[in-house]
Amino acid sequence: MQLRYSFRLYPSAGQRMALARAFGCARVVFNDALRVREEARAAGAPFVTSAELSRNLTGAKKTWERAWLGEVSAVILQQSLRDLDTAYRNFFDGLKGKRPKTGAPRFKSKRDNRQSIRFTANASWRITPGGKLRLPKVGDVPVRWSRTLPSTPSTVTVVKDAAGRYFASFVVKTDACAGLPETTPEIGIDLGLGHFAVLSDGRKVDSPRFLRRAEKRLKKMQRDLSRKQKGSNNRGKARLKVARAHAQVTDARREFHHQLSTRLIRENQAIAVEDLCVKGLARTRLAKSVHDAGWSAFVAMLEYKATRYGRRFHRIGRFEPTSQVCSACGVKDGPKTLNVREWTCSACGTVLDRDVNAALNVAKAAGLAASACGAQVRPASVPAQRSETGTRQELPTASPQWEQIGIPGL
Repeated sequence: MQLRYSFRLYPSAGQRMALARAFGCARVVFNDALRVREEARAAGAPFVTSAELSRNLTGAKKTWERAWLGEVSAVILQQSLRDLDTAYRNFFDGLKGKRPKTGAPRFKSKRDNRQSIRFTANASWRITPGGKLRLPKVGDVPVRWSRTLPSTPSTVTVVKDAAGRYFASFVVKTDACAGLPETTPEIGIDLGLGHFAVLSDGRKVDSPRFLRRAEKRLKKMQRDLSRKQKGSNNRGKARLKVARAHAQVTDARREFHHQLSTRLIRENQAIAVEDLCVKGLARTRLAKSVHDAGWSAFVAMLEYKATRYGRRFHRIGRFEPTSQVCSACGVKDGPKTLNVREWTCSACGTVLDRDVNAALNVAKAAGLAASACGAQVRPASVPAQRSETGTRQELPTASPQWEQIGIPGL
């Protein structure tokens, strides 16, 4: 399997200028090639091949208007043409039904939130003995190595995000790890907004709501940005503050997803989740909360970690009536509104918690042997005898949800 490893770069002022020059040259080559193909399509001419675009690029370097293309590595310019070919291939495959539909290739802008260039082995980039990343016509860039690469990468992608941070991204091939011991628990997971995840064993993980908690601070920064004059240096500084604040929210959410997914993979042999229609839910009035939860990223982490560490991962269909079927007897009670969080089964009299019942049904739909130990699924209450009406039952002290799942509170 292939995994992506990203490391933070700390280029100097001169290296940042060189990278900005490389970003601009790659963007110009991409836009020029896209313009040539669009003009050919409008004129009814045949599709312009990559070889012809490459010859046009070589000829453009010899002209006075495009002579500055020779100031950067030729490899990143050729990779920019390959990125255009990939964009067209994905677009045509989407029209043919071979993959999800994507939009047609669009022109890039220097104001895009993400700028990137890619160096292949032909560019003679390498990692120096001192731990720096040597890039052609850029120099030796310091890297914050947080972990060791499992194998030698052949390409490196340098990325600059909206917050002005630089990253080196490596895609390497790894084998499935056999380091995790075999275990017996198998769980189903019901994802939601009130609780981020409810497990079939009764545990509930509260939703951190990173964006909602930072909303007041983001609102103030966005208001300050709107009051700055367009094109001024102060507006650029205010825009950078807003981007950094959003980056902090994104990083915190990603860290939470990694901690929770790693914990679940270590503790359980098999995991089942429901295939949610996130795009459809993002078009409702709950759109901000849906995006803040980040279900798709969390499920993707569970899937690749399960593959890597030898666990079983199941994704059940989104039309499975997990909230309508009693997990105790299997009787379908029909759809229920969102405000119904607990109900009594009309067939067996079991009191069902909506989220725990859904998690149990997710596990059963995937064929897992999930247990309801600790879950809020219990028989209906029986009227007390007259002799017991004066007794009191002490309620157990509930521990915080973060302690139940084993993750420290954020």
